[in-house]
Formats: sequence, structure tokens, C-alpha cells
Amino acid sequence: MAIRIAINHKTEYLFDRPVSVSPHVVRLRPAPHTRTPIESYSLKVLPEKHFINWQQDPFGNFLARLVFPEPVETLSFEVDLVADIVTINPFDFFVEKYAAHYPFRYTPQLLKELAPYLEVTEDGPRLRAWLSQVDRSRQEINNFLVDLNKQLESDIDYTIRMQPGIQGCEETLEKALGSCRDTGWLLVQILRHLGLAARFVSGYLLQLTPDEKSLDGPSGTDHDFTDLHAWAEVYVPGAGWLGLDPTSGLFAGEGHIPLACTPHPVSAAPITGATDKCEVEFRFSNTVRRIHEDPRVTKPYTDGQWQMIQALGNQVDADLEAGDVRLTLGGEPTFVSIDDMESAQWNDAALGDHKRQLAGDLLLRLWRRFAPGGLLHYGQGKWYPGEPVPRWSLNCFWRVDGQPLWRNPDRLARDGIDYGHGPAEAERFAARLARRLGLAEDYLVAAREDTLYYLWKDAGQPVNVDLLGTDLKHPHERARLVELLAGDLGKPAGFALPLRWDEPGNRWRSCSWSFRRGHMFLTPGDSPMGLRLPLDALPWVAEEERDIEPERDLFEPRPALGDYYSEVTRRFSHIESTQQAHPEIRQQEPADSATHGKRRIEVIHTAVCVESRKGTLHVFLPPLTTLEHYLGLLAAVELTAEQLEMPVRIEGYEPPRDWRIRKLAVTPDPGVIEVNIHPAHNWQELAGLTETLYAEARLARLATEKFMLDGRHTGTGGGNHVTLGGATPSDSPFLRRPDLLRSLLTYWQHHPGLSTLFSGMFIGPTSQAPRVDEARDESLYELEIAFQQMPAGEVAEPWLVDRLLRNLLVDVTGNTHRAEFCIDKLYSPDSSTGRLGLVEFRAFEMPPHARMSLVQMLLLRTLIARFWNRPYRHRLVRWGTELHDRFMLPHYVWSDMRDVVCELQRAGYPFQLDWLAPFLEFRFPHYGSVSVQDIRMDLNAALEPWHVLGEEMSSQGTARFVDSSVERMQVRVSGLKDERFVVACNGRRVPLRGTGTHGEYVAGVRFRAWQPPSALHPTIGVHSPLVFDIIDTWNGCSIGGCTYHVSHPGGRHYDVFPLNAFEAESRRVSRFWNHGHTGGAIRPPPEYAELARFLPEGHLPGPMAPPPEEINPEYPGTLDLRYRSGCA
Repeated sequence: MAIRIAINHKTEYLFDRPVSVSPHVVRLRPAPHTRTPIESYSLKVLPEKHFINWQQDPFGNFLARLVFPEPVETLSFEVDLVADIVTINPFDFFVEKYAAHYPFRYTPQLLKELAPYLEVTEDGPRLRAWLSQVDRSRQEINNFLVDLNKQLESDIDYTIRMQPGIQGCEETLEKALGSCRDTGWLLVQILRHLGLAARFVSGYLLQLTPDEKSLDGPSGTDHDFTDLHAWAEVYVPGAGWLGLDPTSGLFAGEGHIPLACTPHPVSAAPITGATDKCEVEFRFSNTVRRIHEDPRVTKPYTDGQWQMIQALGNQVDADLEAGDVRLTLGGEPTFVSIDDMESAQWNDAALGDHKRQLAGDLLLRLWRRFAPGGLLHYGQGKWYPGEPVPRWSLNCFWRVDGQPLWRNPDRLARDGIDYGHGPAEAERFAARLARRLGLAEDYLVAAREDTLYYLWKDAGQPVNVDLLGTDLKHPHERARLVELLAGDLGKPAGFALPLRWDEPGNRWRSCSWSFRRGHMFLTPGDSPMGLRLPLDALPWVAEEERDIEPERDLFEPRPALGDYYSEVTRRFSHIESTQQAHPEIRQQEPADSATHGKRRIEVIHTAVCVESRKGTLHVFLPPLTTLEHYLGLLAAVELTAEQLEMPVRIEGYEPPRDWRIRKLAVTPDPGVIEVNIHPAHNWQELAGLTETLYAEARLARLATEKFMLDGRHTGTGGGNHVTLGGATPSDSPFLRRPDLLRSLLTYWQHHPGLSTLFSGMFIGPTSQAPRVDEARDESLYELEIAFQQMPAGEVAEPWLVDRLLRNLLVDVTGNTHRAEFCIDKLYSPDSSTGRLGLVEFRAFEMPPHARMSLVQMLLLRTLIARFWNRPYRHRLVRWGTELHDRFMLPHYVWSDMRDVVCELQRAGYPFQLDWLAPFLEFRFPHYGSVSVQDIRMDLNAALEPWHVLGEEMSSQGTARFVDSSVERMQVRVSGLKDERFVVACNGRRVPLRGTGTHGEYVAGVRFRAWQPPSALHPTIGVHSPLVFDIIDTWNGCSIGGCTYHVSHPGGRHYDVFPLNAFEAESRRVSRFWNHGHTGGAIRPPPEYAELARFLPEGHLPGPMAPPPEEINPEYPGTLDLRYRSGCA
């Protein structure tokens, strides 16, 4: 992901008359040890009549010695250079053991060699005073240098000083002010006083505008610039010369290009020389411009590209509207913490305190942006087997018509605030709420924790365990027990109001609850009170005699929603009586009544609950089937909160699913936070939603990317599932036109690149979203039969598409949820909430940038617009093992996507292939390249399916792991003109195949990257490093090559994940060497060498190339280093 820049630096002297010029020395050529790759360099000198000689000084710096034979009026030096700005980690160095901690002593030999750099030339009281404050206790050398550099940066302010020469150290310290060269020289002297060899550096400083503003501290420059700069370098045994820039307090990185490094500043001056005495005008300029930028995830598109993307989005919208498609598009993007990539909650655990904190912050941000007047609802999420507690679900609801669901946001309680509300306030709120609902306060039931249960639990603890003094980080049950025993078990935990809507009376009804134990004791636990009601202890009623509330059909028409605040206010005048006027009189029912012989059900089993937890009132809403009833109850809660001036938190059951309200949810998933974003109806709405979501998530310190230990760049790991449907279930284009889903399934099956380009790391038949043609051989045959039963055009049976495909779009275990195309919520027979008309694309990885996500969505919308007008009906392709051979390599994926783009363009949609380049770089990063003669070899990452292993016992029970120890890369070679040259990897010939471009070939290399405790073929060792050779078969020797290391070649074993994308890139770059090919003649394989003693000469005839191998029939395009052809 390099950025190529061009620097122009011009220095010009204008004399008042022709003057004689002495020989000049110019030090404006990058030093030999610069780590920033310099692609080209040019020095232009005027007047043109001069002589130039390139030299090197005693310190290895390049010098240009210039002689001007004639007087001149103008003297000009102009430098042009082109550099690749590749991230450099300034802390990626090795330190000799004896120098790992400061203070240390150089070896006698090093002392001799470093003598000029240890010479102390300045001293004084201020310098000694500054040195006296330096902590010289034993500490790691890198920490010592960081602190020293940072301290000097904070003590000396920066200024631009045009006077020639260097300030003395005393003067700089006295003024606490200096230019970069003054501070750099001061640091050199400080280091020498501390016994460390140091030198002065003159060079270019390059700073580019960052793609994103920093969340912490300054964001850097707001424009690209370059200038001459000065800093210091210190010599640390093992690490060599390390650059320290005291002007910024940072270590030197890729933006520091050294020109001259010397013991004294005089020898590092950019230009030295003399002229006759005269008047002179001095001019200089430094400019930088970007001449090439690889697509990168922080800036995937140029402004011009984005304008074209927006234009195509509007064109597709027009076609969708003209075709009456009624398409909506939502999704489930996932995020991880910016600050914590190590803990379990951001890797494999679903829950965590930090995750809950960030999710709450994100919910509030999205609530303010998307749903002013919306409701914040804190519910219980999914509860999977093996998890100690259920997951939470943070929800936001708002009305489609723009009317508020909750009028006063100040009456919604916030996270982390103790409002001081206890049981008394809960009782007062519950009583006032009952009156709001037109019910008597006598119906309120006080709920208590089960004292006997907790006393029994306490008595069961060992005698030497003090629960009140134990660590609350122990399991949840113990923590809950400690909390309750430390409080007052006799106080009510909350209050319940039995509640039910009386349809004939058009009002709320309640009843009295009575229990055998006299009081209502909650089920033990720490869930909300509404989930712990002892409903089983209420008077029993036969199941056939219970009132069952049927689910509302989501296809039925709904009226517009009204003003429920006014309605609640009107009802406040009526209070229901708890007793009949004459309870002693029990009237008989009519003998011909439909209910004759059946006992009327008077016991209500649903209740609204009010409790105080951690100083905040929580109102638990019961399940309701009608949205109007839910909104009326909610309005009563808000009016009560407003009247009592008590903020409340709404929890419990969500509003019934209804297209007249929208929902946004923030939920936990293993390692990530998932946002269930509400659907967008058009392109502009989708673009606004996506960019707002990404921006607000970043401000909440949530990221869209992760990095592996070796620096590999991945998404969050939680995916970015995309849901397609309609505004209402009856509007869904997939229910109206089943052939639309057929077209998408067929097209995806024909173009595997659509599955792999946007995929995550875990792919294959046992992944979370396998393709329809993975794992089960008969799937395509059965799918073709289902397609034959699928009518063309619009159909009147919305259930048809679900019945035809439900049992085919599954994984190897029959799980309908784990499929690339998931139709769980299309028209499920289970419940109305599964009949939403939605199709979910589950194979998409989380794109790291909002605009990348939008291009992904645009591709989907464009394909749907095309297939709506012209369905895609073709036979399915039997890819076989080719699916995991060719389409794991970026070349074939890109070629497949080229076909997709060309087909869209022929259909009238000018989708551009380069819009997908950021995805290619993200999914298949470029490791490196090497050029030998006219041959160029490039290495790129490739995909590798992970296999699920057999069951094993673990501390938490039976587990099944995946084998991620095998990796794959792509080798692409261009410039091979004949069969003279071959490419070998670790001595084995790579099965190169032509790409259709003359002289260009490509192949995959499969290898074991690391040795896990459990894996396929555990006796096969690690194949790292991979040595690639370009072999001249005529001479039997390698003419060049490169080396790829799976881990750091210097033996560094990283303990933590990369801090950011820059460190991750530096880790990747350090593992590729553009050198390291096999030297000497190529050795024959062992089986050939044994034949040498039977030959007349006693050795094999002449040099040899790696012998051709039998093509692997399963994976003909891949060299599998684990596999040996021939007899078993």
C-alpha cells in the first residue's frame, strides 16, 4: 500500500554581478543507509557550464563536488527525487544482550570505531543541570531513548531560524528555543555525555496529510509538505544507528530521508562553498506531490471515482423505481475496539464490560443521529448453550411517520449514572403508573428476593470462605450472592402490575395475584425482575382453557398510528375498581352461553414491572401483540416519568414487529459488537446511513478492522451480513418474483470470485457461510430440480420460494442459518417474525471503510436491477476442486470479477473494475516483488479453506478446532519468453500456468506455516522460509529470487497484536526479502543423487534443474509442499 511521491528542492543564489565561485560541495543525495526506497534521483546545477564529480566522504555520505570555471550571476541547485513511502517501524530492531539495558559499555573494538561519535565538544552549567535530571537507573534502552527524546522535545520550543550555523548547547537551553539543527546538535551532545555514540543528521523531512483525523492528540499536517530538516542518530549495538527527532519527540521513520550523517554539523551542511564578495539574493523552495497511490482501506477511492460511484447509484435507483422493485437494503456490520485487541471479549467471548460500555456509547450516538424522538430499549438478547448469562440487546425504535415514540429524552436514564432511586421511588412510580393506566393501586404486587434460597446458598459455602471478602471477578452466581447478602433481603426488589389489554372494553385490565407463601418471591438470578416472575406459582389453568393471543399477520394492512399521549391522558379520569359492588352475589352464566361449562380465566400472566437497580428505575414492559397497545403503555410510562421527574430505563419485551416503526439494535457477538442497521429504501439513504454509522462508530472508539500477530490485515471477524427485502413483507421482491433469487444464486455459483473477493479468513465447506456447491456433491443436482419447479415472473404464492429452497440453502449439518444465501427470514413456517421477506448475504467480510461497503452494496443493487429486467437462467457449473484451486488465487478472482464488470457494462451499467481494487489489496495483499534481468516475480497472499478437525476434550467440554496452520500464496511471473527459465519454491518446481498475457504465468503455493498441537498431518513440519528461485535450466543455477518468512526473520516473537495499520504493515514488510535465492548449482533431489555412483563419471552429468513433477490432478494450479506426487 505504498504512496509514491516526488520531491522537488531548489536552492538559488542571485548575485548582483558576475562573481568567481570556488569549488562547492553539495550533500543533497539520499545517504546509502536510508530506509525509504528511492526510485530515482536527479541533481540539476546551473549554470550548465560546470564540472561535477560524485564522491563519498569518510562517513559514507554521497558528495557532489562542483567546479565552475567561469564567473556566474546565478547559482542554482535543483534536486528531484521519487520515493516510495512504505511504512517503517522505527522500533523493529534487535539489541545485543549486553546493550539491552541502559547504562551499558561498548566493547573495546566498538569504542575505537565510534571514537569520533563519542567526542564531547560542549559543556556548561545548564547542560550539566539538564543532564542531572536524567534517570540513569537500569532500564530498557528503547524506553530510555524514548523518554530522553520526549523530554528534550518538551523542554525546547521549535522556531525557524534563518541565520547560518548552529547555536551552542548553552544558548539553546537558556532560550529554551531553537531550530531543528540546534535541537538536533543538543541531543547529540546529551547522548555523548551519557556515554552513547551519536551523530548529527541533515536530511529531508516529509509529512503527508493523514487519511483520517486522529482520535488521540494532534492529527498531523493538513497538507503535504517537505523541507530540509535535522535530527540525531544514536548507535545501539545490534540495532545500529537509530534516528531520534527531538523537534517532534519521535523516532525517525519513513518520512525522514537522511542526506548526510557526520560527527559534527559542519560536515553535514547541505551546500558548502564560497564566492567573491558581493550582494546576493537567496531563494529556495521545497515541494512534494503524490504521483501514485495504491488503493488502501483508509482512502479507497479518489474524489473523481466517488462521484462516478454516486452517479451509478442514482442510475440504478432510477431503474429500480421504474421496475417497481421496491427493494430495501439493510445489514449487520460489526465492530471491534480500537484500544483493546487482546482481551477475550474482542476475540472469542460474546460479553465483556468494555464491550457493553462501547455499545452503550454507540447506541446513544446513533439514536441522536437517526432517531430523534425515538425510544431507547434495553432488552435481553440471545442465550446460547454454555454461556453463563444471556446476552444483552440495546435497541432504538422510532416511528416511520416522524412522530415521537418518546418525547422527552431527559426522562430516559443513561448508562453509568446513579440517580439515587431505590425501592420507595419504584413503588411510587408503579402506583402512579397504575393510575395512568386507569387501574387501582391495590393490584400492585411487591416482589422480594427468595430469602430462604440465598440463606441456603450461604449455608452451603465452606466455613473458611468469607463471601463478602471474595473477589467479585469470580463466576456470576457468587457475585450475585455476595451482592444480595450484603444488602437487605427483606426489602422489596420491585413491584409488578398484572396487566392485559381488554379488547371488548378497549382498556387495560388487571387482577390480584396470590401465592401460597403469602408473598411473591422472585426466581433466583440477576436478570430483570420481569424475567424472574414466579408465573408457575399462579393459579393453574388447563392449557386448552387459556386465552392465546395469536401473532398478527405482517401481511395484513395497518392503519396510521395515532397520538397515544392524548389517549392516555383521557383515560386517566377512569380508575378500575378492585372489587365488585356486591361480591356476595354470584350470578349464573346463561345456559346457552358459549363459555358454559368452562371456568372464566381471571388470572393474568403478564405484568409490567418497576424495580430499582444501581440507583436507576427500570420499567419492564410485558409482551404485546399489537403495536397500538404497546405505544399506549409506553406513553403512560413517559407521562408518569415526566410527572414524577424520574428518568427511567425501558427494558423487557420489544414492541411487536411492525413496519410502521423502525428498529436499530446494537448486540454482542463473539469478539465483536454487531449493529443491526435499519433498511434503506434508496441509494442516497443507504450512503448516508453507512457513512454516518462508520463515522459514529469510530468516534465511539470502535474499529472496522483487526490485525493478526504477523501483521496480516483482516476485517473484524464478525462479518458484514447484508439483508435484502422490501419495506413490508408483501413488498419483498423475492416473494413477488422467486426467479430473482434464482438469478442471484445461479450468478454467484457461476462467478466464485463474488464469494472469495468479499470473504473473510474462514472459508470453505465448514465455514459460517459456505457456498451452495461446497461440501455436498448432490446439492447442485437437487438445486437444478428446484429451479425447474420455480415459475418465471411474479407469483401469487409468497411461500413458494421458501418451500423450494429452504432445505437446499444449508450447510453440511442442515443448518439453514449458516449459508451464503440465508432465507431464515424470507417466509419461514415457524412464526410471523420469520416471514419478513428478507434474504441475507452472510459471506461478506466487514469492509474497513464505509465507501468500500457502499461499493459492495452498489454491486448487489446493480445485479438486482439487471436480473429484475432480465432473469439469469443457466445451468449450474460443476467446479469440483477447481473451486479451491484457481479461485483461491487473486489472479483468477480478479479475472472473474472482470467478467462480472464487463457483463454489467454490456447491460448498461458503467461499473468500473478499479472500484474493486481496494478489496483485492485488502483480501490479497502484495508481499513483495523482485526483478531479475527482464523477469519480474510478485508474491501475493491467497486464500486457504480451513478444515474443521475431529472432536477433542477441552476444559469446557467437547470442542472442535479448525486447522489454520496451512496457508497459500500466489506466485506471478512476467517476462518468461521461453522454456529456459523455471521457478522453484524450496527446490520444487512451481506449476506455472499461462494467464493469456504473453510471458505471464501464475500458480499457487500451499505450505504449512506453523505447527499447532492439533492439525491435519501432524508429522509434516513447517515449510518456512519459502525460498523462490528463478532457475536458468541451461546453466542449472538460480539467477535470482526472493525469500518469504512466515514469522519475523530476526526471531522476534510478537506478544501483542499490532497497534495500528502502520505497525501491521511494517510487520508484513519485514517478512519479505527481495534477496536470498539459492546459491551455486542446483542440487539434484536425493533420489537422483543416489544414481551418481552408477554413472561412468561418478557424478550426475552437468547442472540440473528441479525435475518436472506430475501435475496434482486435484489441484493442478497449486504446488502443495505437503504433497509428493508418484507412488504412495
